[in-house]
Amino acid sequence: MFPTIRLAGALLLVAAGTVPLALAQALALRKGWWSDRVVPRLWHQLVLKVLGIRVQTRGAVAAERPLLIAANHISWTDIMVLGSLGGVHFIAKSDVRDWPVMGSLARLQRTVFVERERRRASSGQMREIAGRLADGDPMVLFAEGTTGGGSRVLPFKSTLFGAAQLALGALPAGRVLVQPVAVAYMRKSGLPLDRRERGAVAWIGDTALLPHLKTMLGAGVIDVEVHFGEPIPFCAESNRKAVARAAENEVRRMLVAALRRR
Repeated sequence: MFPTIRLAGALLLVAAGTVPLALAQALALRKGWWSDRVVPRLWHQLVLKVLGIRVQTRGAVAAERPLLIAANHISWTDIMVLGSLGGVHFIAKSDVRDWPVMGSLARLQRTVFVERERRRASSGQMREIAGRLADGDPMVLFAEGTTGGGSRVLPFKSTLFGAAQLALGALPAGRVLVQPVAVAYMRKSGLPLDRRERGAVAWIGDTALLPHLKTMLGAGVIDVEVHFGEPIPFCAESNRKAVARAAENEVRRMLVAALRRR
């Protein structure tokens, strides 16, 4: 009974904060009175507070633009973790667009939705991401294309790294930065997570959202570390597969180092 009551209370708290913040974001997009990156960050911080997730950083988001952030992916909470740290935008799978509530919020944050399974759609999707990069929007790409168990990094898919190459034509600087970022779920109630516990925090495959949310609420305080690697310049002569592989190797190195240090 208690987990159900806590779940209901958490949903009510988030809903109470979401309504005014969503209205404020809609005004930001329509009127341009303030940056459209401010409100999403506040919303992500609210959700983390309700869930009991604490975020620690090692390094920071690169200041130079254009910037493509290439991160590993463990759970839907990764979006809140990274979104709480700065004015970033996300690249998400197309089915997220149709999720109740979350889809609407993602659209308000100007998420770019991609259909990874449709190769013919890739060029149009890459052009959209390239345009956003050229406009100075830092874009977060969960480059594995799916979620993992949190203890290892899956191979990065290189296709959407081509957006960095497409953006070069509109840039006088002649380069896009690709910054590797490792998200590591480290501790629960102050104690190190083992592989099994980290897997329970992860949101993998077709796991239903509400049961997973209940698991997160019952886990106590969860500490997450975000490690920012040295940006990799993507220039005209760069190979997207090589850049994707270099980013993958750096994310894997940072994740392994973090988990060993715990």
